[in-house]
Amino acid sequence: MRIIDMKIVAKAATLAVILATFGCATEVRDVDTPAPQSQPLATEPCVSCDLKTADLTDAKPKRESFSDWLTGFRVRLSHSGAKAETIVSMFDGLEPDERIIERDQSQPEFVRPIWSYLDIAASDLRISNGQKAYASRRKTIDAIAEHYGVRAEILLAVWGLESAYGATIGKNDIVRSLATLAWEGRRRDWAERQLIAAAQMIDRGFATRDQLTGSWAGAMGQTQFIPTTYLEWSADWDGDGRRNIWTDEFDALASAANLLKQAGWQADAPVVLEVVLPDTFELDQWDPERSRLVSEWAKLGLRLVGNAPWGADDLVRSAMLELPAGRAGPGFLTFPNFRVIKRYNNSTSYALGVAHLADRIAGGEAFVGPWPKDNVPLTLSQTRELQAALNALGHNSGQPDGLAGPNTRRALRDFQHAHHLDADGYVGSSAYDAVMAAGARK
Repeated sequence: MRIIDMKIVAKAATLAVILATFGCATEVRDVDTPAPQSQPLATEPCVSCDLKTADLTDAKPKRESFSDWLTGFRVRLSHSGAKAETIVSMFDGLEPDERIIERDQSQPEFVRPIWSYLDIAASDLRISNGQKAYASRRKTIDAIAEHYGVRAEILLAVWGLESAYGATIGKNDIVRSLATLAWEGRRRDWAERQLIAAAQMIDRGFATRDQLTGSWAGAMGQTQFIPTTYLEWSADWDGDGRRNIWTDEFDALASAANLLKQAGWQADAPVVLEVVLPDTFELDQWDPERSRLVSEWAKLGLRLVGNAPWGADDLVRSAMLELPAGRAGPGFLTFPNFRVIKRYNNSTSYALGVAHLADRIAGGEAFVGPWPKDNVPLTLSQTRELQAALNALGHNSGQPDGLAGPNTRRALRDFQHAHHLDADGYVGSSAYDAVMAAGARK
């Protein structure tokens, strides 16, 4: 998650600004659009992603002219084996798009709370549209699901979140977008790899030059694959010799299924179970990066919502305990399939959104646990302040960057433990107040 502030503005004023910002975003519920992208929470590379999880550490070289970069890249592309006519079709007359640089360099100050994200990801309209899409295509979707061993509703949920079931796939020329990003330089190596892969797509007859359209960051089609992922995981379900993820929804769904399968999807295994923690549960017993058998979690007092009985098969599975909004929010036992979804998009919010939308499409209930809506996630600048304060207090969160990753959450847990607070590592307004107060006393 991301974070920021100006000093200690009165909490009521801060909340008012944040809620006003989120209020605009949640109006999306009335329109079935792709779910908003959430900031990745971890650093493990995903299998299919655009710049939301691309390498953030690339040094930004001194800006050269676009024509100079393009001249050099044409040579590198030719050396990669690309056909001369493909290079001409991709780059003759191409100009950079400054809007792409603006998009890449802009980071929203405010962070959408996970409960707001889930409201949009599993909105009533998205659930209804998913059920209708399944009903009208059940035979083929079930065949794809059976072939790859991936649950049909999971494929529908990925489709629904990535492109609103094919309704919104992006109209940007991804060659222009990627060329602009490569020239800009912050992620040059990544963008040039994607351009080389795009040339291979054309050379191998998988796509035409005009077909290479998608998001501003280079993700394509109804399941939003970047070119390298397309080459490795896309599938030709109908056997027509093309892996058409743009207009052939079954190729797109088979491609998503193949990606998940190759990333380690376990057939007939759960993704996530909502649980209730007992009041006696000590967070010192919890390592967010450690799995336990479900039977062990049960012995520690965790129970399924509604006191439903544990499944015999689930008790012998390993699961991690996730508290995405801290101790005051709902808890989730997440299984290996949850982490497979994060290989698609390395975000806890996204993985929960896919799993929850899939369950709702299948007729399941909404999450039960209350969310701590008075303890909102921090802004980008507030997180930087929190990180700097934690460092000053001897809890190493790394270089303050405004992104609440594993190091920040680990440092916050150390601080919370040292100050006899619930050590949940949730980077919210309550934690911010506690750390700032401790820093002021130092």
